[in-house]
Amino acid sequence: MRDLYDVLGVSKSASNDEIKKAYRKVALKYHPDKNPGDTDAETKFKESAEAYSVLSDSRKRQQYDQFGHAGVGMGDQAQGFSGGFHHMSMDDIFSQFGDIFGNDIFGSFFGGRRGGQTVRRGKDLRAAIELKYSEIVTGVVKTIKIKRLEHCASCQGSGAAPGVSPTTCQQCGGAGRVRQMSQSFIFQSVVERECPICKGSGKVITKPCKSCSNGLVRKSVSVKVKVPAGVEAGNYMRLDGQGNKGETGQLAGDLVVFFDEENHPHFIRDGENVFLEAVISYSMAALSTSIEVPTIEGGRVSLKIPAGIQSGQILRMRKKGFPILRGASRGDQLVRIHVETPSGLNKKQKSLFEELGSKENKVKNPFRKIKL
Repeated sequence: MRDLYDVLGVSKSASNDEIKKAYRKVALKYHPDKNPGDTDAETKFKESAEAYSVLSDSRKRQQYDQFGHAGVGMGDQAQGFSGGFHHMSMDDIFSQFGDIFGNDIFGSFFGGRRGGQTVRRGKDLRAAIELKYSEIVTGVVKTIKIKRLEHCASCQGSGAAPGVSPTTCQQCGGAGRVRQMSQSFIFQSVVERECPICKGSGKVITKPCKSCSNGLVRKSVSVKVKVPAGVEAGNYMRLDGQGNKGETGQLAGDLVVFFDEENHPHFIRDGENVFLEAVISYSMAALSTSIEVPTIEGGRVSLKIPAGIQSGQILRMRKKGFPILRGASRGDQLVRIHVETPSGLNKKQKSLFEELGSKENKVKNPFRKIKL
């Protein structure tokens, strides 16, 4: 997958204005109206739009600079972590970034074919999955149930009654577009719009199917989601074509799956590292010992407590944290030690502490400046 800065031809230190100008230049070069039938140009046009959508957003740009494509939900396209490039529709691009070009510059430069046109496809759907820490460590395949629009079995998605075929729209002659001429005192202009009769399909249904609406019915379906190891709350992945089905001749939408994490009873996550607090007694802190510590995989491992450890000190368990997304290394598990002061002593315990106190060395520097 290409570096987003390379897509727009700018350096990593480029300002927002430089990124905006670079996107405008690339988008004009590869605009589909300027390159009719050139699928490679259309791919680069979409690629530049997705690059701009990340680099023009300060938060997304910071995440991309730190974590790469995975940090902004881009990854391998097959079972891709958030699906990679080319998932913005033309309608998305024009609606989000059209203001960059001013006064519909695409229409004025390239004949206005895009003016008012809607690129039709099924709507995207969203779903959320809550993951256990043990699932995030190894990666997991989850099956989720969603409700989405599917093609009607009775009419095979045509929207027409069984045995009846849609007819060519007489208004637009099957083109799906109509032209309207307007005349001012000086200029004459032609504006092309979506046909109001067939709504851009070029076909008219004279006898609709009674089992559906426009060839679509809502159904519950199961979808498998392959979650990679190392994801965290806020990450998402895009599953191509798993959203609502489109009407006849249209592409299906996508399913965008967002990830959340369980509220773990022991651990707090910080990126690839995890924090845990362990409570030990005075005698354990003074004499050295070993304790059994839970891990995010679900098991327990032995942790040596050195003699003389102080309350608040942190011990590091290397490579016991989360795997780095799309990486080969792992974070650490950090255990903060809390030395518990005993209370409710019986007579014998109190006597032992009094004896210990009489033999303890005095604290040389009992007062210290607080570190904020």
